[in-house]
Amino acid sequence: MNIEDKVKLIVAALEDVKGQNITVLDTAKLTSLFERMVIATGSSNRQTRALADNVRVRMKAAGEHVGNTEGEDTGDWVLLDLGDVIVHVMQPAARAHYNLEELWGAGEAVRARHVQADH
Repeated sequence: MNIEDKVKLIVAALEDVKGQNITVLDTAKLTSLFERMVIATGSSNRQTRALADNVRVRMKAAGEHVGNTEGEDTGDWVLLDLGDVIVHVMQPAARAHYNLEELWGAGEAVRARHVQADH
């Protein structure tokens, strides 16, 4: 699966569970660790865990590698390592505090865009 199809699948999985403010950052020119970062907001601990779980289930069903998941114990900020894509699912306070879009968007090589999955 190419990177754009993978991102579309991730965004669709987040939208299925009503993820909010879904943003995709192109990080390919900033780090060799991953090519894209997807950030989404969940309204509660339960929803952030459900969002992350739905992404994990959909990726595995598509035959894609799912690496480590961090933060599910508290649900404030759940991180999924999908190899060339990193997914951050955060509650509003954590997202505002850490402001990953600004942190990773400091260089011109990163383009943030709010996306809608093709349904």
